[in-house]
Amino acid sequence: MKLIASSGSVRWALASLSLSMLMPSLDTSIANAGLPTLSQALDASFQQVQWIVLAYLLAITTLIVSVGRLGDIVGRRRLMLAGIAIFTLASLACGLAPSLGWLVAARAVQGLGAAIMLALTVALVGETVPKAQTGSAMGLLGTVSAIGTTLGPSLGGVLISGFGWQAIFLVNLPLGVLNAVLAYRYLPADRQAPKVQRGAFDLLGTLVLALTLGAYALAMTWGEGDWGALNLALLLIAVAGAGVFLFVEATAASPLIKLALLRDRGLRTSLAMSMLVSTVMMATLVVGPFYLSGALGLNAALVGLALSVGPLVAALAGVPAGRLVDRLGARRMTVAGLVAMALGACVLSLIPARVGIIGYLAPIAVMTASYALFQAANNTLIMTDVSQDQRGVIAGLLSLSRNLGLITGASVMGAVFALASSTPDITHAAPEAVAHGMAITFAVAAGLIGLAFAIALPALKREPVVA
Repeated sequence: MKLIASSGSVRWALASLSLSMLMPSLDTSIANAGLPTLSQALDASFQQVQWIVLAYLLAITTLIVSVGRLGDIVGRRRLMLAGIAIFTLASLACGLAPSLGWLVAARAVQGLGAAIMLALTVALVGETVPKAQTGSAMGLLGTVSAIGTTLGPSLGGVLISGFGWQAIFLVNLPLGVLNAVLAYRYLPADRQAPKVQRGAFDLLGTLVLALTLGAYALAMTWGEGDWGALNLALLLIAVAGAGVFLFVEATAASPLIKLALLRDRGLRTSLAMSMLVSTVMMATLVVGPFYLSGALGLNAALVGLALSVGPLVAALAGVPAGRLVDRLGARRMTVAGLVAMALGACVLSLIPARVGIIGYLAPIAVMTASYALFQAANNTLIMTDVSQDQRGVIAGLLSLSRNLGLITGASVMGAVFALASSTPDITHAAPEAVAHGMAITFAVAAGLIGLAFAIALPALKREPVVA
């Protein structure tokens, strides 16, 4: 059975979109493998080299909505080609960077290219495949994203061992050239609305939103969960910035985000669900390593193998999940994904540690596969009926909601786990304390999924009104 029943040109266009999803996902995880080597090579502390990862993630988070809107204005194909070029050239700059400062700066520019690629990949699906096959395309992109995230650490280790740390960035050069050729040749031509309908780019709104999101992201990540006065100050700045942003958008002649979009119940629900579910999924990454080593007593190699199960299931489940969405409907599969995720979280909160590793991996596999189903369905639900002039900004909002959920989950679910374990240093906690911490954390996770389900039901009965 073919994934997408379409012409050869459409399949090549999907290949380009897949590469545009793979490259940023790969670079999200591949740099982590190089941090110890980079710390030695650049004579920097571990805290300093963490900015190599943070600069990239901050650029994506703060700019992804703005570049999505820019694509709506100047043309998504045109901006995608620019994004691929920016990402590829920034990768070259990373590989040639003579110092930590240059590398961090190049990673921020690379993050700009990644934001463009991630936002416009989802936006271009509607212009590339038939409406009835949107779910399959979204599932394919989910699979590719999971492959990139999974492949990053192992590929990074191999490249560093064989060619040095520069190789983890230079590997993007052939991928970027190939993607640029495919995108130029096969992505559909831009079909822009009249200039009066497209409007101008909201530079002030972009600046305010970027500062607001940057403050929030730093508040959630600064101090690695050990909250202090700086975290609180950054969070207050983010709250104030959100208010300023709403005022700016309400008075702008051509706003970055039309406030009418945020008043649409269907869109608000999809964004809220995406953020809540991503917050829950981050708990598997935060809690998993400590539970596997501390409560189950696994060595480092077995912990690594166990942690690879989730991403592997996500990679395998993406395409079948997309087909289910096309066959059974996005609304129905959104609910099914939430119910199955809640079931997996409940099992993790109740199952005793004595059941062993199978008692952990089975519900994790259920949660991960269900997450793939939810993502494919939720993305399809929104993007199928988005108007031509708003596809970029809506795709950016969907990606932003996921990123904010992951950032929030790392901080909030980590704090819940530490508090429930009742141990100042979780690395020295007793096995019983770690097991109790996991049980409470996933009970909270099940509650968050229940909240997502509660807000989903009324809105899923309505047609999306994204215009």
